[in-house]
Amino acid sequence: MTNAPLVAEALLSLVLMGFVAVLAVAILRVRGLLALVILLGAYSFIMATLFVVLDAVDVAMTEASVGAGISTVLFLGALYLTGHGEADRQRRIVPILVSGITAVVLVWGMSDLPAFGSADQPIHAQGADYLERSLPDTGIPNVVTAVLASYRGFDTLGETAVVFTAAIGVMVLLRRRGERS
Repeated sequence: MTNAPLVAEALLSLVLMGFVAVLAVAILRVRGLLALVILLGAYSFIMATLFVVLDAVDVAMTEASVGAGISTVLFLGALYLTGHGEADRQRRIVPILVSGITAVVLVWGMSDLPAFGSADQPIHAQGADYLERSLPDTGIPNVVTAVLASYRGFDTLGETAVVFTAAIGVMVLLRRRGERS
């Protein structure tokens, strides 16, 4: 009886991972760019939900706002400005190679991660310490702000740079479209 919440959480995680797998296959098989953008937004939303189930709420909020929100809007804007045409098959070889190499590097990088759920992971040994150390270490009274701006400052800077670059790209496309018309 006491394991019922853990079983429910495990079942919910499995269902969400099943949705993610189905969406990943659909993303690979879909032919239209508009459908692709919608599937990518749904994929990000399901991933955000999965992160909530895995108790990574900050990652879930980032995935929901950047992956499902801003990225989808930027993709739709770029699609509106550039058209719905798909590249011919000869031009698809390079993206497939880049995607394959990226997948191999990511899988190789995951091989060095600690076992999922093990109690001796650094996050379990040092995570709660952030609550006590954040104010003396950073001088910032809000722990979330201290983690995002100080402990994970470079990560936050990189995420901000990606979103800013995408927004500039859409603005350049909008400007070109305005000059043509």
